[in-house]
Amino acid sequence: MSEKKGFFSKLKSGLSKTRTSFSSGINSIFSGFSEIDDDFYEELEEQLVMADIGVDTTMRIMEDLRHKVKEEKIKEASACRSVLKDTIKDQMRVQEDAYSFEQKKSVILFIGVNGVGKTTSVGKLAGQLKGDGKKVLLAAADTFRAGAIDQLKEWSARAGVDIIAGQEGSDPAAIVYDAVAAAKARNTDILLCDTAGRLHNKKNLMAELHKIYKIIASEYADAHLETWIVVDGTTGQNALVQAKQFGEAADITGVVLTKLDGTAKGGIAIAIQSELEVPVKYIGIGEKMGDLQKFDADQFVDALFDD
Repeated sequence: MSEKKGFFSKLKSGLSKTRTSFSSGINSIFSGFSEIDDDFYEELEEQLVMADIGVDTTMRIMEDLRHKVKEEKIKEASACRSVLKDTIKDQMRVQEDAYSFEQKKSVILFIGVNGVGKTTSVGKLAGQLKGDGKKVLLAAADTFRAGAIDQLKEWSARAGVDIIAGQEGSDPAAIVYDAVAAAKARNTDILLCDTAGRLHNKKNLMAELHKIYKIIASEYADAHLETWIVVDGTTGQNALVQAKQFGEAADITGVVLTKLDGTAKGGIAIAIQSELEVPVKYIGIGEKMGDLQKFDADQFVDALFDD
């Protein structure tokens, strides 16, 4: 329980910039209106859109909220606050099997543009899984970005896990092939693959991923495969755009949302989960190994509302 409490206080401080902008706006609406009318709904809608929750997700939340208010015959604005919280939580809940990869032989591909914290997220997750007693192997399949291989090697040393790497500019699919062979030979639990983040040429990206998927399907068919996109929370709606674009090139099964501690745009987590219908699995709220956390909708929304 104390660990969960520690996580929550860390989450709360990590989301402080988002909470300050979000809760002050929301609270002023709830304190400024005594009864629920069209003006109240309009102001609330505007506030949610401004909080980087996005238009489509906001519309969904508002529709759900209006329905619940009517159904529960709520008259006072103040009583609507907890209903709003529950409505947002409902939009974001992660399925119970979202972390089932931990119980299986798994391969996780990390995709996303450069600079979003992809390699760092791979390293942090490797350290956490190792701490949980898992046998982890890293594949440095981002051979495109200068320094990506060295960066992942540093993380592998810090996390105390093995790494399969080649030369800069070598074929990423060949690295994955070698990593799969090593994972099988070493009886690895989870193989984490850092892949190149190129969006300017989607055709190349699709071809590269297709090649990697093919290798995993033929060489490691019994492994559970996931593809997670890593997006930078500080970019707000742009993170959603990126996730949608990558979703056209890959079958995305999860989202890692980084750098939430440096932004007031944490509301984007709600938009991504709702609009992509892909779970946010981890969020990054700091530089340390333990600052990549499993996503918990209830805790996230509670932290946002500053209760």
